[in-house]
Amino acid sequence: MKLVTKLLSAAALLTASATAMAHPGHTEGGFTSGLLHPMLGLDHLLAMAAIGFWSVRQSKLMKNATPAFVIGGMVFGAALAWGGLTLPGVETGITFSVLVAGILIATLAKLPTAVGGTLVGAFMLFHGFAHGAEMPEGATLAAYLVGFSIATLAITLVGGGLGSLMLRADSRFSRGVGGVLAVAGAYLAAA
Repeated sequence: MKLVTKLLSAAALLTASATAMAHPGHTEGGFTSGLLHPMLGLDHLLAMAAIGFWSVRQSKLMKNATPAFVIGGMVFGAALAWGGLTLPGVETGITFSVLVAGILIATLAKLPTAVGGTLVGAFMLFHGFAHGAEMPEGATLAAYLVGFSIATLAITLVGGGLGSLMLRADSRFSRGVGGVLAVAGAYLAAA
């Protein structure tokens, strides 16, 4: 019951955040902070681009649904943070997402949509939790949410665009990109 109350409270904050703005300029700051957060964190940037890159080799359904899995996982994770809940292993989950996405790309792995969607959503849950927990004080919740959602979607789509270009090239290029991402994920995990 406590979890439901916290999630409903977070949802209410999302819908009523405009009235909570007591000082001018918070909307822009929240939006800008949300927009920049995914782009300035190498782990976030690599994971989101890698998921987009990987998705183009999946079924048409998975490819088309990937943005929804990404944004859905991000928003749910952020709502958990805003609701005051804890999520163990957030940084591990984030770096693990880069490593696993790299391996999936390097091996040209194709997963059933249910498995791929669950994996993407779970990875993004960790990223979203980090975004929610790191929202700047005084930022408007709705503006921050819109900012990081737009940035996340853009990064994922750019990754998908690069992946589409690689479909026309020798698969060794995709494997190489995946290998580099897997090494980057391992490095981030060890750092």
